Formats: sequence, C-alpha cells, structure tokens
Amino acid sequence: MVVKRALAIITLLIIGYWLAQGLAGVPFGEDKMLVGQYYLDNVKQQTGSVNAVTAVVVNYRGFDTLGEVTVLFIASTGVGALLWRRKKERTAKTEGSIVLTTGTRLLFPFVMLFGAYIFIHGHLTPGGGFPGGATIATAFLLLYLAFITYEIPHRGFEVTEGLAGMSYVAVGLVGLAIGGYFLFDWIWQTWQFGWDNVGRLLSGGFIPIIYTIIGIKVGTELSGIIDNMLKEEVSE
Repeated sequence: MVVKRALAIITLLIIGYWLAQGLAGVPFGEDKMLVGQYYLDNVKQQTGSVNAVTAVVVNYRGFDTLGEVTVLFIASTGVGALLWRRKKERTAKTEGSIVLTTGTRLLFPFVMLFGAYIFIHGHLTPGGGFPGGATIATAFLLLYLAFITYEIPHRGFEVTEGLAGMSYVAVGLVGLAIGGYFLFDWIWQTWQFGWDNVGRLLSGGFIPIIYTIIGIKVGTELSGIIDNMLKEEVSE
C-alpha cells in the first residue's frame, strides 16, 4: 500500500510539473484573436459568405466537416449492421390522435421546406447542413408518430445518402484538380458573380452546395436511425 501511494504521489507531481511548465509558456494577457480576426477580415473576400461561422465550418475547415459527416455515416452503418439480421416491424397498435394526424399532414411540407431553408441559406443566416438535416428528419419522425403503417422508402433513402456522400467528395476532388488542394472553392474563385452579389442567395461559392449535400445526407441518415429505433424485434 505504501509503495502504491508513493507511486501515485510521484505520478501526480510529475503531471503537475508538466502542467505548470505548459502554463508558464502561455502568453497570458496577449491578443488571442489573431486567427479569428483574420477570418473576420477576409471571409467575404475569400469565400463570398457573410456568415463567418459557416465559412469556417465548410470552407476553412471543410475537411474536418467531411470527417464529422463520415462519423455520422459510420454510426448509422453500425446500427444497421447490428440489427440487419433481426426481423423488426412496427408494432404500434393505435394511430395518433386526430390533432396529431391532421397536424402532421398540414405541417410536414412546411417542416421539410424549413429544413431546406436552413441549409440552403446557411451562408447568409445562422444554420447549415446539420440542423437542416435534423429538421428534415423531424418531419419524418412526425409521420412515424402519427401513422402506425408509415415507413420511409429505405431503398431510395439509402441511394440518396450514398450519392450525397459521394457528391461531397466529388466537390472536394474538383477543387483539388483545379486549385491544387482538396475542397478548393473553385466556384467562388472562378465565378464570383460580382461583389454586388455578396449577401444574396447565389453567393458563397460552393458553401451552399456543400451545405445542401450535408443537409440531405444528415436528413436521410437520421431518418434511417429513427426507423430502426421505432421498430421492435418480432419472432419469425
């Protein structure tokens, strides 16, 4: 026991020393906004987007965003791989109330439209592919809650999801071929549509295109996860 305690104390002292050394090298009191200020000063000129957050997420660190989409795809694939051998069906016996079913019929197209608005206008207003895709998945969740026989068209969703993922990579590869690096914004750099167009829908280079692709992919993936979660295993 004494030896273990001594080793634990020594380990903590070593870690504490390393942390102290690291903190000693931090330039406290100096301006930490050098990188952030660069984005704010150059975002419109370099990307055509008036939303600096969007430009950072999709343009400056677009490769990292591709990784996030890939993580979601892997998670969705993992859920499918774990459950594909099991026969699962919807076991709900009671349809939603008249308020829920009527409201779903009326609201479904508007929820879909709002989700599309969120990712199409992501370079102009707060939003983007992930919240837009989640909103679209919410529309399909409403259908599942309201109607006991509803199921998403699995084959169509799977094809759409795959095409969206390949489209993201294709846009990046076109940038690699034209500009020399992956996700080079070849649309904004080649066809700027004039500076007077900044702040309008047809601006932002490939940012609205990427966000549309992400929104479609996230929407189909989350809808597939919802489908799996709302079904129960049945005996064959």
